[in-house]
Amino acid sequence: MAGGAAPAKADEPAPHPPKDQLPNVSYCITSPPPWPEAILLGFQHYIVMLGTTVLIPSALVPQMGGGKEEKAEVIQTLLFVAGLNTLLQTTFGTRLPAVIGGSYTFVAPTISIILAGRYSQEQDPIRKFKSIMRGIQGALIVASTLQIVLGFSGLWRNVTRFLSPLSVVPLISLVGFGLYELGFPGVAKCVEIGLPELVLLIFIAVYLSQATKFGKHVFERFAVLISVAIVWLYAHILTVGGAYNHAAPRTQITCRTDKSGLISGAPWIRVPYPFQWGAPTFDAGEAFAMMLTSFVALVESTGAFIAVSRSASATMMPPSVLSRGVGWQGVGILLSGLFGTGIGCSVSVENAGLLTLTRVGSRRVVQISAGFMLFFSILGKFGAVFASIPSPIIAALYCLFFAYVGSVGLSFLQFCNLNSFRTKFILGFSIFLGLSIPQYFNEFEAIKGFGPVHTGARWFNDMVNVPFSSEAFVAGIVAYFLDNTLHRKEGPVRKDRGKHWWDKFRSFKGDTRSEEFYSLPFNLNKYFPSV
Repeated sequence: MAGGAAPAKADEPAPHPPKDQLPNVSYCITSPPPWPEAILLGFQHYIVMLGTTVLIPSALVPQMGGGKEEKAEVIQTLLFVAGLNTLLQTTFGTRLPAVIGGSYTFVAPTISIILAGRYSQEQDPIRKFKSIMRGIQGALIVASTLQIVLGFSGLWRNVTRFLSPLSVVPLISLVGFGLYELGFPGVAKCVEIGLPELVLLIFIAVYLSQATKFGKHVFERFAVLISVAIVWLYAHILTVGGAYNHAAPRTQITCRTDKSGLISGAPWIRVPYPFQWGAPTFDAGEAFAMMLTSFVALVESTGAFIAVSRSASATMMPPSVLSRGVGWQGVGILLSGLFGTGIGCSVSVENAGLLTLTRVGSRRVVQISAGFMLFFSILGKFGAVFASIPSPIIAALYCLFFAYVGSVGLSFLQFCNLNSFRTKFILGFSIFLGLSIPQYFNEFEAIKGFGPVHTGARWFNDMVNVPFSSEAFVAGIVAYFLDNTLHRKEGPVRKDRGKHWWDKFRSFKGDTRSEEFYSLPFNLNKYFPSV
């Protein structure tokens, strides 16, 4: 209607206004729950992050030549470094309740190092394991410099200043939805355990929590602990009862509760320390491949950081805070290389989803979970008990957590004009390519045994194949480019992309809530300036 919008009629539904902060969150970053509840919630975060911590070393260490003892020691080391990195990130980085753990993004270049020809002549499996681990350490140490430089120099701040709600929707959505391969396919590996966990988790967290006021405070916040305990006991009964005695070896590994080998292989007490496998070795090609992988993880973590801030009911991070967090994540990759975790680190997407499920975004809760990581990484036998949870149970948790993170990405559409053809093009095209291009690369590798780029140099192959195999990276880069090149300076376009909603967060002091959520403790802002 010319001359302005038509007045709303009494019987017309009222629109839902956009919200800078997610409403109905029980505890935000700076409002911790009571100590008993905080400890239980911290332990729940620890249980959730064990999935990645156990699955990645369990897949890589046997290929490196290591046995049960080496696998248990690598898991302990990864858990120890994750605890350190989480404390550093929540105290000095973005100060968001973000868990920093092992990243699947680094698996491909790590496997390339494992398959390098210079290790094939080693006959002793333990010496081969240590040699490969030292090569991975060297590559991670070099790769860490990329995020450290981009973060602490402020270069990444200059990049993220041009983010808008429209450009982060594809990035965050595919940070969650792009991990679909780790969801139900993992559940189906032992459907009699994984499916009950998925059904029970949804029933407790969504339905049972609405039954009573007491249920809302207990079942909604502790659905993971309750459901995992019940299904884990059920899986143990099936194991003891002989349900898998004559099953195929692969079925026994995924379904039985006594086949992980972690409890027998783990020492009672062991403190991981730097260079425990020996002095790192360096290869230029592998370092470049790992460095580019670090950049892919950086883009993915940028989306995960924004998702965490939204789930914790914080405001949009000022670009300087996001850059500061990236710098400390680079320090985390450096620690991974020094200690020898065998894999790089990034923001844990599953723990970001747990924030949305529990509606508890307290920084203190995640710091308590970091304490559990450090404690159980040193007391190996006790930590191995929880680490031996069957993987289908963890995969069932992923089905809900990754979906939550993807939906958090979609929630930023509230700031955009969905009636704009420009918005439709950027949104649809970036998400479609974000799904389609990695699907092509993954299908090609599944059929041929190698990626579309296949040369004699594995490190060069990884430099091309790894970025284009990441759904979040492809979608985020396409959306960022299109959003910043298609008529972005015109007045109506600026509002269509939702950029005006974030104007006050461009500067650290543009909004008082930024000071509340993201200020460094102990007056450290003078050493790490936020503007």
